[in-house]
Amino acid sequence: MTNESGTTRECDRADRSAALARADIRGMQGYAPGEQPRDGTVVKLNTNENPYPPSPHVLAAWSKAVGQGLRLYPDPVALELRTTAAALFGLRPEQVIAGNGSDDLLTIGVRTFVDQGDDLAYVEPSYSLYPILARIQGANPRPLRLEPDFQLPRELPGDLARSKLLFVARPNAPTGTSFPRSRLERLCREFRGVVWIDEAYADFADDHCLDLVGRFDNLVVSRTLSKSYSLAGLRVGLAFAQCGLVAQMLKVKDSYNLSWPAQHLATAALRDQAGMLRNAQRIRATRERVVAALEQSGFRTLPSQTNFIFTEPPLPARVYLGELRKRQILVRYFPGERTDKFVRITIGTEDEMERLLAATAEILAN
Repeated sequence: MTNESGTTRECDRADRSAALARADIRGMQGYAPGEQPRDGTVVKLNTNENPYPPSPHVLAAWSKAVGQGLRLYPDPVALELRTTAAALFGLRPEQVIAGNGSDDLLTIGVRTFVDQGDDLAYVEPSYSLYPILARIQGANPRPLRLEPDFQLPRELPGDLARSKLLFVARPNAPTGTSFPRSRLERLCREFRGVVWIDEAYADFADDHCLDLVGRFDNLVVSRTLSKSYSLAGLRVGLAFAQCGLVAQMLKVKDSYNLSWPAQHLATAALRDQAGMLRNAQRIRATRERVVAALEQSGFRTLPSQTNFIFTEPPLPARVYLGELRKRQILVRYFPGERTDKFVRITIGTEDEMERLLAATAEILAN
């Protein structure tokens, strides 16, 4: 028998069975994804999904993907997908690795470059998975704290010198802000380990760092098809680096880490750059309109280069979050000294954002 959380009564014995896990795993909190409501009437602005459907080319490829090859193992190195991505970005297939979403690639990077007891550095506040990956690996988390304006510090702290890997989300999440390219170039020159630029939201930004891969031996740039390509449910990510780094990561990945349908549909998505860019521009335009409307209502919003905004309401953020939830609108809140005054709002369709603005006006009027 299961309860509302989907667990069985046998899980009541978890206090005994859990003791079999490693001590550092027992002592940590796992990553908490954004809420996935079952009610289809909820306006879901909490997980940074694209509100628009994927490319028609992807939908046309779907019947082929599910109708062929399911009885066979997929290509273990996703060569067609990597070749397509390499051609798109002016690289060689040997400079590309594909994964089950960018989270899979981040895990591969940690397993490849960071040993137990090593230091793993990451920007803070940023993607909350980074320190969790460090703890899973038995590494020491080393946060690189952003300045009060959520920009990178001018100098690397001395305690980062021993770190084997540095994660930098650009544009950053949950803040939505970006960092100057010149600062990232300097990081690649100064940091002794691997610099990993996580570009999950790059297609909504003014620029990117993918072209730096050819200039730095210690740089990895990762992308995801979850956001701008509207394929969050497919779970496909790509990472780009010098051939030597990719060759080592290929040794670490799961044997078949990307299914045949995922490879086939992701390749079709990459081939429709015009469609992706139209949707991305549409989201950017909606983003600017919503920011302007919220600022007229007293909100303070950080400059966003993503498909979401990080905004400080003119009332306590937790109160605003709760009031929106009463109106069946989900946004994301991140408790913490640097983030607890803000909420993160995904940019949805025009109708969804109108509903958010109307609900906000109602909340502020009370």
